Amino acid sequence: MSLIVQKYGGTSVGTPERIRNVASRILETREAGHRVVAVVSAMAGVTDNLLKLAAEVTGDGRPTEREMDVLLSTGEQTTIALTAMALNSMGASAISLTGAQAGIETDGVHTKARISNITPSEVHRMLDEGHIVILAGFQGRTPEGRITTLGRGGSDLTAIAMAAAVDADLCQIYTDVDGVYTCDPRVVPDAKKIEEISYDEMLEMASSGSKVMQSRAVEFAKKFGVRFEVRSSLNRNPGTLVCEENMSMESVVIRGVSLEKKQAKVTIEGVRDEPGVAGRIFGAVSDANLIVDMIVQNVSKTGITDISFTVNEADLGKAKEVLAPVLAELGPDASIEAESGIAKLSVVGIGMRSHSGVAAQMFAALADAGINIQMISTSEIKITVTVSEAQIDEAARVMHKAFGLSGEVAVAS
Repeated sequence: MSLIVQKYGGTSVGTPERIRNVASRILETREAGHRVVAVVSAMAGVTDNLLKLAAEVTGDGRPTEREMDVLLSTGEQTTIALTAMALNSMGASAISLTGAQAGIETDGVHTKARISNITPSEVHRMLDEGHIVILAGFQGRTPEGRITTLGRGGSDLTAIAMAAAVDADLCQIYTDVDGVYTCDPRVVPDAKKIEEISYDEMLEMASSGSKVMQSRAVEFAKKFGVRFEVRSSLNRNPGTLVCEENMSMESVVIRGVSLEKKQAKVTIEGVRDEPGVAGRIFGAVSDANLIVDMIVQNVSKTGITDISFTVNEADLGKAKEVLAPVLAELGPDASIEAESGIAKLSVVGIGMRSHSGVAAQMFAALADAGINIQMISTSEIKITVTVSEAQIDEAARVMHKAFGLSGEVAVAS
């Protein structure tokens, strides 16, 4: 009897009717002869409401992160109980488990914890007793027993990590879309579903703003070789398979276009161009557990330089706070400037490794559309630029058209 791990996102369990629909799908899988572990998220809107409540009761909008984890974990716990109840009412035998009960151990970084170990003995025991296991996504516990959460999209990581830990035969990520698209269909209406995508491409798209999968979950899947399928819980259409790279994939130059809004740029100006400066700046940022993406340093001609980087807009205040004491160490001319209202645009494809001209084609198309580029970052299979958030939707449509993603994929020469 094969073992399948399924994950259902917040929209998929957003109403009592949808929870019963999810329960029916889980039961169908069970009746087809499979053992099932189903990871569920909080019902759509619940997490945002909990964040709002926390802001209201604290007044300053900055509740302690430890208590935020205790609060936010209740969203998933509500859903697992309701899903198990729905299954049991249908004649199945379902048991709900929190992340801690399922043996998910994390580090001690609250609100953005990383999984350090999984001991799924309780999950195996429940499966051996014939139960369907309904597991709370997005959460775990520290070795000391403190509740932690894994950050936005953490239920994806829970599902992939548990699939690896229990050696599942298949992992299915159910969401409110049919699969992974060449771009967000809400921005580019003629975006097309991708049938198969490599781990590396999926990772780059996820880290560049694609909301289909959490990037850490994709990274985990690649590391442990967990093949998974992204598909809709609202229909029966086939989804997108995420797997190891194969030779046929390189025939497509650009697999997709990603965009990420609500970004901010931090610039440290007037710093001495000498060893150790960047280390002090980014050491302070790292110690505050802030995620930095694009980094640009100007070429120095006078011994003084500027360093710019991007962070999530929500982290901008914290970034300025932790960098304030660093400025004093960087010299009397050092200052900090922060700019919100920017967005990242990325084109991704493993075909870039064997095709030239992608950057030129991208920059020319944006220039023709009158869209100004602020920062540029590249990797082997991705080119990312920052533009004004007011122009990001237009920029995405321009890129989608420029690389022929609505029809036959254009090949750069």
